[in-house]
Amino acid sequence: MVAKAIVGEKLGMTQVWDEDDRVVPVTVLRVEPCRVVQVKRPETDGYSALQVTFGTQNPDRLTQPERGHLAKAGVAPGRTLVELRLDDVGAYEAGQEIGVEVFDGGELVDVTGVSKGKGFTGVMKRHNFSGQKASHGAHKVHRKPGAVGQCATPSRIFRGKKMPGRAGAEKVTTLNLQVVRVDSENDLILVKGSVPGRRGSTVLIRSAVKNGAK
Repeated sequence: MVAKAIVGEKLGMTQVWDEDDRVVPVTVLRVEPCRVVQVKRPETDGYSALQVTFGTQNPDRLTQPERGHLAKAGVAPGRTLVELRLDDVGAYEAGQEIGVEVFDGGELVDVTGVSKGKGFTGVMKRHNFSGQKASHGAHKVHRKPGAVGQCATPSRIFRGKKMPGRAGAEKVTTLNLQVVRVDSENDLILVKGSVPGRRGSTVLIRSAVKNGAK
């Protein structure tokens, strides 16, 4: 059950102190007010969601259909369009702004982002392989994966075999992060712990769907 969601930008990590003078590591997320471009409802679109944009963008960088779509909603061009899947969108309408005030301190949220890309890596870094022996007789195979396929039958490597390749740059969701502080004046949300992505990346913040004891 997703009741609230918003789009933010990861600024980085820092630390704050709670009421008991304990250090709490937090990730700072900047949440510019999101402008609702389109409200999708089950009776017309088959599901409920909000299409929003945020930030500012030069209209010349948009296509004619994109400019028309935003003009129909009376919304200024933003950096990108993001869809927020919500259970109930009855309280929203096109042109409405959503800010950091949708969340309160102490709430649990899920944060989704694209993890840092690691480039082309070997199996030890990509899949946590232990590697070959590092003793006598092992000649320049210390970080190799070892045998990967069969002989004459079926004489091929099965699809999905753990091999070297590109690592990272995947969509990752971190569950049940606590909102430590909401700064409405500076449009900031501080969540406990780390969130996926590099500095400056776009993240999706939504109310926790697996709100277990923490």
